[in-house]
Amino acid sequence: MRALLWPGCSVHDHRIDTDRILKNTSEEILFVADRGEVALAGFIEARLRPYADGCDTSPVGFVEGWFVDADVRRRGIGANLISAAETWAISRGCLEIASDTELHNAVSRAAHAGLGFDEVEQVVRFRKRLSPK
Repeated sequence: MRALLWPGCSVHDHRIDTDRILKNTSEEILFVADRGEVALAGFIEARLRPYADGCDTSPVGFVEGWFVDADVRRRGIGANLISAAETWAISRGCLEIASDTELHNAVSRAAHAGLGFDEVEQVVRFRKRLSPK
């Protein structure tokens, strides 16, 4: 599922990230939703950050990744995952939780809005490659 959410990341890097999260649950957390058998329906990864754009408090819970399989969306799975991340963030002293998504991801933007997230800003990031002289 991480590969579906972040296809540019290698399997090796996904394993390293997942292992790190599972070993550091005071700062990061991973929740999964299952389908009642051995298959997963979705996951959410959250961590504590000292700040997040648009937030006024510190620390801030931050949704690093949130994914629900397309065939089980709109059944409350995503809401339950967000709720679990919120509960975890509150238990760590957070008064806010933040997230982000790409501008073109209308599904994610609608899901966030539907769960009470306020859009606080839009950003376009730039890059320029430099050549050594």
